[in-house]
Amino acid sequence: MLLFQKRFHEPLMSGAVTMTFRRWPRSRVRCGGRYRCHPIGVLEVTELSQVAVADISDEEARRAGFSARDELLAYMEGASDEPLTPATHVWRIGLRHGGDGDRVEGALQEELSADEVRDITARLARLDAAACWTRATLALIGERPRVAASQLATALERETRLFKADVVKLKKLGLTQSFEVGYEISPRGRAYLTTVAGT
Repeated sequence: MLLFQKRFHEPLMSGAVTMTFRRWPRSRVRCGGRYRCHPIGVLEVTELSQVAVADISDEEARRAGFSARDELLAYMEGASDEPLTPATHVWRIGLRHGGDGDRVEGALQEELSADEVRDITARLARLDAAACWTRATLALIGERPRVAASQLATALERETRLFKADVVKLKKLGLTQSFEVGYEISPRGRAYLTTVAGT
C-alpha cells in the first residue's frame, strides 16, 4: 500500500502528480508493481531509483505535486528525524493512476484457476441471456482504453446510460476498472481474456 495526504489524491488521479520521493531505508515497491492507495484506487510504479537530494530538479518537484524544489525538500525534511542533506539518498518513484481495481475483490489478479475461468464464463453467459453484449463491450474497452463512455456507447450503437450500467456489471466481476474518463480491462480481465482466447 502507498499512502498520500488527501491533497495529493485528485492530482494523482488526474495525472498532475506522477512522482513521489520517499525516505525509506529500503524500497517498499518495485517497478511495474501495482499498489493500493486508499481511497483513490491503484497506483502503478513506472520508475524506481535512488537519487541524492542534490540531484532533485524543480521539474521533478512539480511532478511530485510541489510548486518548487524547496517546498519538496521542506516536506521531506519533516518526514524523518534524520537530517536531510544534499548527499542524502532518497527513493524517486514514478507513478501512474491505475484505476479503482482494488475496490473489487480479485480485480488485481494476474492469474486465474480453471475453476475461476469457468465461473466467469458462466456469469458472462447469464449476463448475455437476454442479448449478447459482454464480449463486444470488453473488446471495445480493450481497444479503446480511457475513452469517454459516451463515445464507446456510440460505437456500439447503445444509449450511454445503459452502456454504463452494463460496464458496472463487468466491474463487479472484476473484469474492468473505471477512471475519471473511460475504463480499462483489469489485470483479472486481461487474464481471463488471454485464457479464453487460447482455448
